[in-house]
Formats: sequence, C-alpha cells, structure tokens
Amino acid sequence: MARLRNVLWLGFFAAVLWAWWVLYSMAVGMDLDLIGRPGPMGEAMRRMDPRMDMYMPMAEFLPLFWMWALMMAAMMLPTLVPTLQSYEDLIISADGSRAGWVGIVLGYLIIWLVFAAVIAGVQLALLFGGVIDMLGIATSPLAAGGLLLVVGLYQFTRGKEICHGVCLSPMGYFLGHWRTGFSGGLRMGLGLGAYCVGCCWGFMALGFVGGVMSLLWMGLATLFMVVEKLPQVGQYVTRPMGCVLVIAGIAVMIWPLTTGG
Repeated sequence: MARLRNVLWLGFFAAVLWAWWVLYSMAVGMDLDLIGRPGPMGEAMRRMDPRMDMYMPMAEFLPLFWMWALMMAAMMLPTLVPTLQSYEDLIISADGSRAGWVGIVLGYLIIWLVFAAVIAGVQLALLFGGVIDMLGIATSPLAAGGLLLVVGLYQFTRGKEICHGVCLSPMGYFLGHWRTGFSGGLRMGLGLGAYCVGCCWGFMALGFVGGVMSLLWMGLATLFMVVEKLPQVGQYVTRPMGCVLVIAGIAVMIWPLTTGG
C-alpha cells in the first residue's frame, strides 16, 4: 500500500513538472522571455491579423485548448495537494481508498479541462474582436485595467467566499459529500473542481493582462492560489489581494491619461 501511495504521488508531481516543461518550451518557441515580453519574432506574431488566410495556431481552437489544458495541469494540480492530503487522512480513518484518490484527481482535472475549453473559446472571441492580440495580451489599458478591476472586486463577493471556503476546508466537503471507491472519488473530484473554478477563474483570466504565455504570471498566480488554499493563512490573503488588484486596475486605466498617452 505504501508503495502504491508513493507511485501515485510521484506520478502526480511528474505530471505537474512535465506540464511546466512543455509550457516553457512553448514560450521559448514563441520567442517570449520570463514575463511574456516578445522578442522580434514574437512582435511579428503580435501584429498578425487572425483573419489572414493562413494557418496560425493561436487563432485556432484546438491549439489554444491544448495550451490552456497544459496550463490547467501546471497551475491547478499543485493547488489540489492540501485536498489530497485531507483525503489521505480519510484513507486511514475512514473507508477511503487509492482508487478514490485517483478518482478525485481525475474529476478535478475534467472540470478544469472543461474550463480550458471555455476560456480557449473566450480567447478566440477576444482575439477576433480586437481586444487581445495573437499572444493573448490586452490591446488597450482599458481592457487590461477593467479585467484587473473585475477580478479584484470578485474577491469580495459571496460567490468567492463560498467557493474559497470549500477549497480552504476540503475535509468539510468530504464529510458532507462522502462517496467511496473510484466512482465516489470521481463525483467528489467533479464537485471540488467546480468550486475551485468558482474560486480561481479570475486568476486564470488575468493571463489576458500580460499575456497568457507569461511564465512569470503563471508562476505567481500558481503560488498565490496555493497559498490561498492553505488552511492556516488562506483566509487572510483573499481580500488584500482583491485590494491590490482593484488599485492596479484603476492605475492601469488612468495611467495613459496622466502621461498623455
């Protein structure tokens, strides 16, 4: 049993590292640095018109979905660790199982893959609407600042509070929705994934502010979402981050006015 536990955890973290490596390789291939700033080739890509009669991966649904799916694995699987640790306790004290553990991970991933499909479609709509460029970077301070403002204000809403409460205390969710075996774990994973999307969707959407392939944004967003779900400190960081995002959004929108840009 201990050997199976180690194999599952090693596979879990190997999947996370693999996703990050592929994303890094993609960023290098797009000629982006750590913060998503394009080099000469990337600048040329930004200026491309998505309506051009030629194949451009960032203007097609499947490549975008693949990119977002990798980002979901790289950024969201680490935030699942506290939840899986809570389930580990139930394997010992209740009738949890390794099959249930696998079911939770799978159910969680399914929900985030659905979200990846949705946000890939949103990116295409924003691209063809001229709101973002080919690299997923907002084309105007109004769009970037508005998104920062919306995500910041969401941190103060009842919806965020409810979803964050589940993410912060997965044991309470398990006790109220307990199911056994793989199918039970899958059902619980789907529920947990839905609450997690409700909690974290905004930080995924913030990729459109600085570029969805910015490794710096991905790293910082992942770190914050992990911290936000830690029982000891999570409840103390949500609203302060909301304040930071609101201030940043207002600053981004008014900066061109103050500089005459």
